[in-house]
Amino acid sequence: MDALYPRLLVRDFPAGVAFYTAVLRELHGVDPVKVIPAAGYANWDLDGGTGLVLFARAAVAAAVGTGGLPESAPPAQDAAMLVMRVDDVDAAAACLARHGATLAAAPQDRPEWGPGLRTAHLRDPEGHLIEVQSY
Repeated sequence: MDALYPRLLVRDFPAGVAFYTAVLRELHGVDPVKVIPAAGYANWDLDGGTGLVLFARAAVAAAVGTGGLPESAPPAQDAAMLVMRVDDVDAAAACLARHGATLAAAPQDRPEWGPGLRTAHLRDPEGHLIEVQSY
């Protein structure tokens, strides 16, 4: 079995596409490969393969039969995180913040996680946890 790519489920599909289009264009020079508003689907290719997919949460709920359930649970620890390798963590964190992300953990060196590792943690406009990292 192959792990293909992360698929973020978003409540506000147009806002999610706008956020990730701006961030991925600025950080990686990448535009979406496909945006299908009627289906609530968008994807970006990074390094020659699909790197990120957004899908409207309501479309997935309808497909798997969970449309009548609450959208989220009470606050809890994160269950998943999108990680992006960048050249400059501080500049990438500033870029995400300019486009609407909120800072969860400021840029800092993380030698206990790996030699030369620097990270910052932010939340996209829907609250998904994002780590930007460089070595």
